[in-house]
Amino acid sequence: MVLGKTTTANAILNNPSYTKKNGSILLDGEEITNLKTDEIARKGVFMSFQLPEEIPGVSVSNFLKYAKNKMTGKPVKIFELKKELKKYTQELNMNAENLERSLNVGFSGGEKKKNEILQMLILNPKLAILDETDSGLDVDAIKTVSKGIKMFKNKQNAVLIITHNTKILHSLKVDYVHILVNGKIVKTGNADLAKEIEEKGYSEYK
Repeated sequence: MVLGKTTTANAILNNPSYTKKNGSILLDGEEITNLKTDEIARKGVFMSFQLPEEIPGVSVSNFLKYAKNKMTGKPVKIFELKKELKKYTQELNMNAENLERSLNVGFSGGEKKKNEILQMLILNPKLAILDETDSGLDVDAIKTVSKGIKMFKNKQNAVLIITHNTKILHSLKVDYVHILVNGKIVKTGNADLAKEIEEKGYSEYK
């Protein structure tokens, strides 16, 4: 199988649907290539999905409480979690009532994507892989998602954004832009490369 952007992301998380034949994956100098997905997540790797899963019967707040407990290995302080949830739902212009609804069940596309950003902010991973988080979003929703990314990013973490559209990058400080074709990085640059792609497209790289 030829590696694509999403396949690469799934390989990093060791999705059992894929088999890695060679190479290695390092996080802060530590080999994580063959760890189980949940172990990789506990090491600090987070991934948002193009099509977020729906989980009937599990509320957003309970899911985040459970996930945070598994990430940190420590009991979750409910008051602090509620305070964080209130802050971030307001910042992301989310309906607070959605916190008590089953995870992503009946959510619009925009609500699901915002919920993925909320998860990232609450879990606070070392590396956040955002797989086409901007897919299908209108201009306002893209701005909100970008705002969430800016709130998250600091010198102690990193964000890898997988996208076909450069609009999500407009308000972000981009360190590197990589163009991936047939599993290989064919060009690397800075934010200027994203502007070039916006103007000329990808045709010369295919």
